[in-house]
Amino acid sequence: MRIGFFGTPSFALASLQAIHAAGHEIALVIGQPDKPSGRGNAVSQPPTIAYAAANGIPTLQPVKVRVPEFAEAIEAARLDVGVVVAYGRILTPRVLAAPRLGCINVHGSLLPRWRGAAPIQWAVLSGDTESGVCTMRMEEGLDTGPELLRRVTPIGARETAGELFERLAPLGAELLVETLARLETLTPVPQPTEGVTWARPLEKADGHVDFSLTATALDARIRGLTPWPGAWALFRGEALKVLEAIPAPGGDALAPGELGRGGLVGTGEGALQLLKVQMPGKKPVSGADFMNGARALGAILG
Repeated sequence: MRIGFFGTPSFALASLQAIHAAGHEIALVIGQPDKPSGRGNAVSQPPTIAYAAANGIPTLQPVKVRVPEFAEAIEAARLDVGVVVAYGRILTPRVLAAPRLGCINVHGSLLPRWRGAAPIQWAVLSGDTESGVCTMRMEEGLDTGPELLRRVTPIGARETAGELFERLAPLGAELLVETLARLETLTPVPQPTEGVTWARPLEKADGHVDFSLTATALDARIRGLTPWPGAWALFRGEALKVLEAIPAPGGDALAPGELGRGGLVGTGEGALQLLKVQMPGKKPVSGADFMNGARALGAILG
């Protein structure tokens, strides 16, 4: 098939590599514009654009997608199908209708749960026990299109959003290859109207830990915020990063946010064991070493 691939981050790269290896003709790779990144704010290409450039595939990186010029470029490519994987922009009905067989999407959740921009993170931080990937035919609504195929996988008891991301990317790529092979014979299944949840984009402020929540809820939340935006709490006016924690016995007498012996911290119900934390400008240390070094017994994380 002659494919236009819309995708930007490393999650999308796995799918691009898979369909390229499967022998499909990649006519265009469309990604978001280059952006500054890293400590030096050096401008870098998205992973998908870098891969396309290395393999001689034409690319587009439009600043605006809701303009006639972009739709005209997609129509001129004479595509059989458009594949959209974590592109990060809303496509117009004209663009969606340009390929002969329309556009399909690879989404990192079990739709209709977690429609939106950050489905993997929200599945973990909400305490879901399973996740997966879906392919669907795209329509104008956000992640509302009928489903084609899906794969289900359990979320590990200690799995972070970053770790689940790394597992779902190749799973989505495999599902995409199968979907394309069967595209003209698959029967799309409309999504149910019940069970819809929304995965809004995460912000830095979402990492602020609220110790009035239960230890179980905080455990899931910290894992869902890893690696970005990361969980943090204020300690003596500075942001203490909570890199790893686990529910633990023995902290029933601690108030929410109160630091106890051995790296325990009180919550709304139960206690957390701080396994790894990091102060600004310092190396990560165990919760117990942090407690000893900072003489933090009885201090309150806020």
